[in-house]
Amino acid sequence: MNTPDLRATGLTLAYDHKTVVNDLNLAIPPGKITAIVGANACGKSTLLRALARLLTPRTGTVHLDGRALRSIPTRELAQRLGILPQGPVAPDGLTVLDLVNRGRSPHQTWWRQWSKADQNAVHAALAATDITDLADRSVDELSGGQRQRAWIAMAMAQGTQVLLLDEPTTYLDLAHQIDVLDLITDLNRREGRTIVMVLHDLNQACRYADHMIAMKTGHITAQGHPTDVITTETVQDVFDLHCQITTDPVSGTPLVIPISRHHTGEARSALA
Repeated sequence: MNTPDLRATGLTLAYDHKTVVNDLNLAIPPGKITAIVGANACGKSTLLRALARLLTPRTGTVHLDGRALRSIPTRELAQRLGILPQGPVAPDGLTVLDLVNRGRSPHQTWWRQWSKADQNAVHAALAATDITDLADRSVDELSGGQRQRAWIAMAMAQGTQVLLLDEPTTYLDLAHQIDVLDLITDLNRREGRTIVMVLHDLNQACRYADHMIAMKTGHITAQGHPTDVITTETVQDVFDLHCQITTDPVSGTPLVIPISRHHTGEARSALA
């Protein structure tokens, strides 16, 4: 799988008259996992939508391999770039197999119907997400973790070089969050797909991302390796949160320890 070049220049994004992202430039590292972090309403999901061509920029351009997204035919773009939005909803009664099959839709034409390659891609996605035994179950009968795996399997079956995930761990308990993030990491490491995901949990972002983008009020305030981005100054600036940064004893990545205003004095005493 070729490593794609996804980047944005001079990007301004707005809803009606409200500007959400202003004159933003970024380049997504190919073949890596990028995590976008920031406070609520800072523009993370809006940026992801623009990268997927679900939102037309007010100004600026998103490019994929040097081509403006707006110039790429829809079917071709869907073969190369996929997005899993936050809280996707499947039609009532749709089975897991039917959902994952839909990931192959961009590869279907009137002269190219369902093929052995499509079948193999679906079966591989079901196996990779460990939901083969759920193939005949209705999506709306699944637990939160199982349902998220089914949606990720659909995105995997689509076979895109780039996969954009908007808060893929939302509404999942901690065990299922780790399960899903491990699965995403396996997909990146095994197939070299470029993954961009919006995450709320800073420590999970540090542990799983190769590259991190920190946003505040529609701007990028810091980007790079998590060890360079996650500092006490950045967390204070982006999240208005006092914290201490230590090293995760398991992954060796930055570990953010929040300090509530009730414990600020105690923390200062401990550091003295």
